[in-house]
Amino acid sequence: MTISAAVLVGGQATRFGGRDKSTLIVEGQSILARQLAELRQLTDDVLIVGREQAHEGARAVPDLAPGCGPLGGLQTALTAARGDITIVVACDMPFITAPLMAHLAALASTADAVMPKTEDGYHPLCAAYTRACREPIARLLAEGRFRMTELLAEVRFRLVTPGELDRFGDHRRLLANVNTPAEYSGLEALQGHEL
Repeated sequence: MTISAAVLVGGQATRFGGRDKSTLIVEGQSILARQLAELRQLTDDVLIVGREQAHEGARAVPDLAPGCGPLGGLQTALTAARGDITIVVACDMPFITAPLMAHLAALASTADAVMPKTEDGYHPLCAAYTRACREPIARLLAEGRFRMTELLAEVRFRLVTPGELDRFGDHRRLLANVNTPAEYSGLEALQGHEL
């Protein structure tokens, strides 16, 4: 099965003052540059969903359903992706790694969606999805149901546990994201070393 990867950048970042979080600098690089470097190790079909302008070998794909949140971004990614499996990440996750994302993609050979769940809940924006998710997503969007986790009841789902994630590094670091300026400041504790 072939792999694509998509970084979702179309969010409003209301808790971050509307700032484009993909441009935040972590360990000397923008989060987006860090993500693209990891994802390009897995595929040459990398998408930036929610942006008009391409970036460093990644295709820019405008949202097909603006205002529908991450589920709309996922629909856009799966529609534009060339691969059978699409790795999807939020643009504010600086510590994702190619080995972790390759593992999620490999698990998608026996499931429609592969998603970590930790003490912080589900992580639908650090996950792998197959084309089989497109029809259920379209149905959810048509019904005005925009919660990513609602998709799990509609597809064959594979949960990834913290213990499984920890084989690739501390899951708190791998899945760290930046929703607020305070969380961005808190990343300093995760930078440059394992927890």
